[in-house]
Formats: sequence, structure tokens, C-alpha cells
Amino acid sequence: MSAAPAEPVQFKRASDRSLLIYFGHKITRQAHEDVRRLLCLLELEPIPGVRNLHPAYCSLLVTFDPLQSHHDRLEKILLQYIGRLDKVALPEPREVEIPVCYGGDYGPDLIDVSSLHGMTPEQVIALHSSSSYLVYFLGFVPGFAYLGGLPEALVTPRLATPRRKVPFGSVGIAGNQTGVYPVSTPGGWRLLGRTPISIFRPERKDLSLLAIGDSVRFAPISPTQFAALERA
Repeated sequence: MSAAPAEPVQFKRASDRSLLIYFGHKITRQAHEDVRRLLCLLELEPIPGVRNLHPAYCSLLVTFDPLQSHHDRLEKILLQYIGRLDKVALPEPREVEIPVCYGGDYGPDLIDVSSLHGMTPEQVIALHSSSSYLVYFLGFVPGFAYLGGLPEALVTPRLATPRRKVPFGSVGIAGNQTGVYPVSTPGGWRLLGRTPISIFRPERKDLSLLAIGDSVRFAPISPTQFAALERA
């Protein structure tokens, strides 16, 4: 079970039909788990009039029907839910391994990232693939998981000019985050490699391979292995 939230919970009116709940303003595992616990509780015991729940690093956006509720009423109800968070047990995290072919056409920014940090490309690959990453939330495009836990030595700013098109499956870093582009889209993250497996799967019940709370590791593969997995 969890202790009470580490910091006082704050509410902010985000629009005439939405309310933001902040568990502090720093990216921490405690804040992430508080967000997940509230999300779980609201999914198990829905509040009438609530339409959508949007988790982020340390906050949860609740949108509601203004004909059925209002900010003050919803805040009072949510405070009751928050008072029960220490009774919510989170499931054990799933461990997901994602194969990645690093460098070359698959990772066009690997050399630049290596130069920025005074490393060899092999050292960047070893460091990036040695960590276990936490899925904080999904957003930007369907199936895009924001992964925390990037080694400090790899923290790198985004590209000054975003690419017009990033191939789906591209694995990139930006700031202290890493992630996989589930679809082809514009983007400004530094691309280290690409995975041949589908991250966004609209034909399946679970649309995304990754879910909030998952633990992710990247496994380096060769171009030959990439081609074989792509055909499978």
C-alpha cells in the first residue's frame, strides 16, 4: 500500500469543463504512483458526469459534463477519493522488451549524440539499452509512451528544427526522456535507432503495446535481425 501523497494536492481549473489535479510539480515516482492510484480508483468507481481522464507526469486532467457537475462539486468529491489513495494497491508492472537497431539509417542522430557527450556510438548504445524505463503516461499521438529513467549522461536537448517526418518505430531521446514513435509523424527528438515491432496496434483490443506503469528495456539488434522481425 502507499503512503499519503508526498506533497499537498492542488486543484486548478483548466477550462469550463475540466479540472487539473497536481501531485506536486516535479517528476517523481511517488507523484506518478499517486496519479496512477487516483486513475485506478476513478476507473473502478466512476464519478457521474466525468467524461475523460488524462494522466501526465504528476497530474491528472479530469474533463466533465458541465450540465451534470461543476468545479467546486467535483473538487469535493475528488478530495474524498484522494483521501483513500493509501488503500489502493497498484498491480505489479509489466516488463516489456523492445528490440532496437541502433545507428545508420535507423538512428541518424546517434553520431551527433555521441559527439555531444564525448562518447563513442557503442557507449551511447550500451548506456541507452542498459536502463529500465518507466512509462509515465501516453500522449502526443496514439500509443506514444513518455519513458522516464534516461541516464543523466544521455540527457540531450531536442533538435533545433524538428523533422517533417519521423519513421514509425523510431527510438528517440529529448531532455531526460526517451520514447518510441508509434506512427510516422513530425518530431524533434534525437533518433538513436528504430524498432521493427508495432507499438500502436489499432487492430487489437489493447491499442498500444505499452501502458502507464510498464517497465521498458531496449535490446540492441542487428540490421539482419531487424529485417527478420519486420517480416515476421
